[in-house]
Amino acid sequence: ELCRQIARLGPSNLVLLEQSEFNLYSIEMELRQSYPNLTLSACLVDVADQVAVEHVISTHQPGVIFHAAAYKHVPMLESQARQAVRNNVLGTKTLAMAADKFGCGTFVMVSTDKAVNPVNLYGATKLVAEKTFIAANAYAGGKVKFSVVRYGNVMGSRGSVIPFFMDLKQKGIKEFPITDEKMTRFWITLDEGVELVLKALGV
Repeated sequence: ELCRQIARLGPSNLVLLEQSEFNLYSIEMELRQSYPNLTLSACLVDVADQVAVEHVISTHQPGVIFHAAAYKHVPMLESQARQAVRNNVLGTKTLAMAADKFGCGTFVMVSTDKAVNPVNLYGATKLVAEKTFIAANAYAGGKVKFSVVRYGNVMGSRGSVIPFFMDLKQKGIKEFPITDEKMTRFWITLDEGVELVLKALGV
């Protein structure tokens, strides 16, 4: 959704960086059909791969980087600590260092409310990623503007619980699994989520 809304703004060049071949192919084909005049590059890259990340950033020289590459499934990550840290923490560090090295003007990271006093591994990795950004800001000395946007549940996002509940309903299952009956969840739409990210850029 972020790519769709950026494409509407008419950027001089939009570079997609994604480690899932299918997801990259899907969004690339959609954007090429919807915006045939858009200069678009699709890069199959793991954010923790320093050589690949530096190659993409040095080649394309982006003025703005939006970093939304995070593993986020809370129960799964509890038993996948190595991958969670590699992607969420080291991936963030790799991108931040490359942004500084090649002079990217603005870097916006999407974070989570679970980084506030984290009680699970996912939240902890995102908190460390945020602290990496704080350190990068000091290290870059103002050459790159590092910003963090935090929010919670986004309706319709990949991995959201809403499609999961809808699937259960279609299968005739009436009792939905919930974390805690006393818990309150707050939701924003995909559009609202992207709006927040773009506001961090000043758009």
